[in-house]
This record gives sequence, C-alpha cells and structure tokens, in this order.
Amino acid sequence: MSNSHHHVEYLDSRDDVVQLVQLTDTHLCESFGGTLLGMDTDHSLQAVIALVQRERPKIDLLLGTGDLADGGAGSAYDRLGGYFGQLTAANYWLPGNHDSLPRMRAADPARLCREIRVAGWSILLLDSQVAGEVEGGFGAEELQFLESALAAAADGCLHSLVCMHHPVVPVGCDWLDQQRVADADTFFAILDRFSGVKAVLWGHVHQECDLLRGGVRLLGAPSTCVQFAANSEDFKADNRPPGYRWFELHPDGNLVTGVSRDNETAFKVDLDSGGYL
Repeated sequence: MSNSHHHVEYLDSRDDVVQLVQLTDTHLCESFGGTLLGMDTDHSLQAVIALVQRERPKIDLLLGTGDLADGGAGSAYDRLGGYFGQLTAANYWLPGNHDSLPRMRAADPARLCREIRVAGWSILLLDSQVAGEVEGGFGAEELQFLESALAAAADGCLHSLVCMHHPVVPVGCDWLDQQRVADADTFFAILDRFSGVKAVLWGHVHQECDLLRGGVRLLGAPSTCVQFAANSEDFKADNRPPGYRWFELHPDGNLVTGVSRDNETAFKVDLDSGGYL
C-alpha cells in the first residue's frame, strides 16, 4: 500500500469505549468450501462470526489482518466482504503474504484504509507484505508513513493502535520467528519516540500472543481456521479451535483485550501435515 493512498476514516463509536474485533488468517479458498489442512475455511469463518455475534453483538470496528484469501483469489475477497458484512460494524482489511493486494483493491478499495480515527484513537493499518515472500518487511516508504501518522496522532493528543500482518518480535516458534518483520528494529525506533502508542497487533502466527515492551502491548491472534502449535521448532498444527481477538479501547488510553474460541463446533484438521506453503 502506498502513502499516496493514505486516507483517514473518521468513525463514531456507540459510546466512549470503542469495541473492536480482529479476525485474521481466514485463508478463504478460490471456491466456497475449500479446505486448508482439511478444514473448511468458509465454515470455520462463519462459525467464528456467529461466535462474535453471540458474544459481542455491538461492535464499532472489524479488522481483517491479512492472509484473508489463501491464494489471493478475487472470488475469496468477494465472499469475505459478504461475511464481514454480517457484523454490523465498519470493517477494513490489510494484506498478508498469501494475499493479492491488487485483487483486494479491486474487490473493495475502501476497505484498504490506512488510518481510522475514533473516540480519541488513531488506528494505523500497515502493509508488511513483501511480494513473493513469506517473510515480512515494511521498507522505507511504509516506515515514513508510520512516522508521519504517529506524529500527527501525537499532535492531536490521540492514542495509537498499530496493526499489521507479520509479527515484529519472536513468538517462540522457531519456524515462525524466521518470518517476522525484517526491519523491526527501525519500526521500534520510531514507536519509541511516541508515548501515545498503546499496542501493536498482528496476524500470521495462528495463535494467541500477549507480550509487553516498554509499556506497549504486543498482540497476536488465533486464526479463524487452522491453529499453529505454540513453542514449536518446525511447522506443527494444533487442535485448538478457531477464534478471534476482541478489544475495548478507552478514551483515557486504557486497552482491554482478550481471545475467544469456538469450543462448541466440531472442526476437522490434519495434525500430521508438515505445512501448507
């Protein structure tokens, strides 16, 4: 995503506390009912959305944080738009390594917003996709956007939540830690200059992460389909159920977050697979 596409969306929240839901790594296939490691990713996403509807019926914002289409198919983004529309909330997405940014833009360019401002918060959507690579990275232009957006948020006395697909720190899985953002040191050097940054969130890791660095929360989320086993040296799927991460953003900068999983639905997953890339 280019800085030339930087557009700020201004949203109204239902009350002073912003209710946000993160859905990530949906891996929708080109055709409805396609599978990833034996799991029907349309079915699992619909089950997670139904869980959100039961648990959090009034949300302000829905974020899809990458690897939304398993092979970047336009038909997958069309279906995803319909699924996201089942939740009565403003919704946006950003690309992961499995996504096609041109097809995301063709499906709905408005969903590729770079910044959302709501109730004293600036929510930044960064592009960590490196074309043709599994690993993540920002590059000079994206980091320049981050710096200028955080400076503007600071001038407006806004709290900031920074979102991307790839993790910026190791998560404890050797094979995933090789795929984190390559220029994370520069990223953190920028963040360290702005006290209004409260949290960084990402997808990609298909598991829950909750770390702390200098007062900033660093957060990973479960996939809406297959989960990855924590603390694994090589690729390993997990039998934990799909889920989502929720946030409550308070006007004083306090951030409350948690993860919820669908423990009621039966999901099929091939635990003996050595990977899917």
